[in-house]
Amino acid sequence: MKVLVTGGGGFLGGAIVRMLKERGDQVISYSRSSYPALATLGVQQICGNIVDKAALTAAAQGCDIIFHVAAKAGIWGDYAEYYLTNVSGTEAVIDACLVNNIDRLVATGSPSVVFNGRDIEGGNETLPYPIHYESHYPQTKMLAELLVLNANSADLATVSLRPHLIWGPGDNHLVPRIIQKAKAGRLKRIGTSPCLADTVYIDNAAKAHLLAADRLSPGSKIAGKAYFITNDEPVPLWEMVDRILAAGGLPPVRSKISPQLARIIGFGYEKIWGLLRLSGEPPMTRFVASELSTAHWFDISAAKRDLGYGPEVSIEEGLKRLHEWLSTSGLLAEKR
Repeated sequence: MKVLVTGGGGFLGGAIVRMLKERGDQVISYSRSSYPALATLGVQQICGNIVDKAALTAAAQGCDIIFHVAAKAGIWGDYAEYYLTNVSGTEAVIDACLVNNIDRLVATGSPSVVFNGRDIEGGNETLPYPIHYESHYPQTKMLAELLVLNANSADLATVSLRPHLIWGPGDNHLVPRIIQKAKAGRLKRIGTSPCLADTVYIDNAAKAHLLAADRLSPGSKIAGKAYFITNDEPVPLWEMVDRILAAGGLPPVRSKISPQLARIIGFGYEKIWGLLRLSGEPPMTRFVASELSTAHWFDISAAKRDLGYGPEVSIEEGLKRLHEWLSTSGLLAEKR
């Protein structure tokens, strides 16, 4: 295939690009900047803004499929910026498909689109979108997912995958964030309940995208649907955090605060950051307080049945690979 990957220089996008190249596909990465790692792989790179419809349409010319991975992530920021990248950017990708007669679009969604602040235990794709969101990211990802699913037609087959808490070697978000906060003494366990949570190792998340692409066509069983993607190994959330810290040579989290206090603190930080227009993310928000003190694990029977998906790398094996990567990346804590 000739494939366009938006956000091909990112953590997940890069993993998808590598897998596509390994199996012999011709890959074009569309990102805001170029990446040496992709150049080493011989990937054609086109730099542009995701909302630049003309540039995106030109980049997609002659392609068989688009993997839309680019997004604005994070827990804090201006709503207009989230909307521009996540919603308007998705509109531009859909337009690029239609103008170029590309009949397949695999989009990366997020399980957070169904998170309402309460426990999700064994939830499946019938979970509704909540009425209210406490963060711009899940709200705009929900709007983007609706665009993708509603764009499904006889001419364009679309599917949205919802990988949950992606981690592994090369992670530039979740793992470094946990390690940096722990090193600074700013990581606190929220609550004492052993809430189960799903995660997904990077290679498994990327493989799910390729499996979806290979089964997607107009009128196919998976067209117009969303699928949760996990490692299918839910573990207590803070146990997983401790295991990631151990991979980084750090001790487990000992400090604790209650979920109620965390939400109060988060609300206060949100007000301060909003009034003073401070840069960066607040140390805590209500969304994060809820996310880190509730269960969120999913039934991935649909992905197993329809995509043929099954996690190939276990959490245990993934943590070994993570430790090896941290050992060579400078993120491993020095032993004292």
